[in-house]
Amino acid sequence: MGWNSWDCFGTTVTEAEVLANADHLAEHLLPHGWDTVVVDIQWYEPVTRAHGYRPVSEPVLDAHGRQLPAPNRFPSAAGGAGFAPLAAAVHERGLRFGLHVMRGVPRRAVELDLPVLGTDATAREIAVPADDCAWNPDNVGVDLDHPAGQAWYDAQVAQFAAWGVDYLKLDDVLHPYHERDVAAYATAIRRSGRPIVLSTSPGRRLSLARAEHLRAHAQVWRVSDDLWDRWEDVREQFQRAARWAPLQGPGGWADLDMLPLGRVGIRAERGEDRLSRLTLDEQRTLVTLWCVARSPLMFGGHLPDTPPETHALLTNDAVLEVLRSGSGGRELLRDEELVVWTADLPAGRCVAVFWLDEGPSGPLRLSAGDLGLGAVGAVRDLWSGEPVAPADGAVLVEVPAHGTRLLLVTGG
Repeated sequence: MGWNSWDCFGTTVTEAEVLANADHLAEHLLPHGWDTVVVDIQWYEPVTRAHGYRPVSEPVLDAHGRQLPAPNRFPSAAGGAGFAPLAAAVHERGLRFGLHVMRGVPRRAVELDLPVLGTDATAREIAVPADDCAWNPDNVGVDLDHPAGQAWYDAQVAQFAAWGVDYLKLDDVLHPYHERDVAAYATAIRRSGRPIVLSTSPGRRLSLARAEHLRAHAQVWRVSDDLWDRWEDVREQFQRAARWAPLQGPGGWADLDMLPLGRVGIRAERGEDRLSRLTLDEQRTLVTLWCVARSPLMFGGHLPDTPPETHALLTNDAVLEVLRSGSGGRELLRDEELVVWTADLPAGRCVAVFWLDEGPSGPLRLSAGDLGLGAVGAVRDLWSGEPVAPADGAVLVEVPAHGTRLLLVTGG
């Protein structure tokens, strides 16, 4: 649970903006479990732009080709300090610090033929130029059959560990699936001696066949491409959540992507500066699905500008408890526009009723059998905290368009 800079600042985030969001997280959201701050892509580029990537990457590098934060954007990194001062500032706030990193070796390090730390090889010798990223110019692939290939990842991650990084978002490894790079990064983290969470992305068409390998090497993996503030994006996640839910468990989590809520698009890849285009009911649906499916929660908006009604979605401890202590989350029923999920909680059965249609549902009657219970006893709406009176041994609810009701149901 945390904040990521991508949805609001894209490739352009600055140190001041990171700290502003860290301050808000620590003051308002840390008591509710939100504890991680992640600096997303191209933190090493002095010149970046909104709405995509510059065609040529010109990163700040050390003598061994490892990326360094651009000092014009991250002043505390001056003099080779890297992200150590910013990570320390985040840690002082009681939070964890995370970074985005691309698979491979920087293209610029290859052009300069810089030495790979701890080896006699150079970046050019370990590079696989044809194995580059289809959508980002920064890096080329690493030859992991070369003895210095693993050494490159070891040296890169060792630097991250020395800075105090707690969370790494490793990109361009799941589509197509780069099995050896995922394993090599896991090895580098283990050798670093620091307990760093490894999150992999993007997960377009990610197959369940990869689950065993992912669980052995990573702790988080995306199961979709980038999610934006469009209802069609949220709706599409229902089928992905249902596919991956049976495999969720401690140590390995399928990730439905960031929450594009609050003020997004300030200098982002897509769209202009705006408040999330999702209605409040659609936002509540998104948070509910992520919680009952036990997806990591990474807020994507600029936190200091978050509207109160959106902020309230992030601090409802009864709802967040579904994420923290739910088990057996699964899709129970899908009938046209009606989708029902359930999960077990220490206090009873959690039931999430979703209505995906353009208009409100009208009265919906869910029997004990529909909910997988022998009988229906007490019912409470977890979003409002209000009791819901059972109707003839069933639950009677109405759901707004694109909305949800999240219920705690105990047996009769």
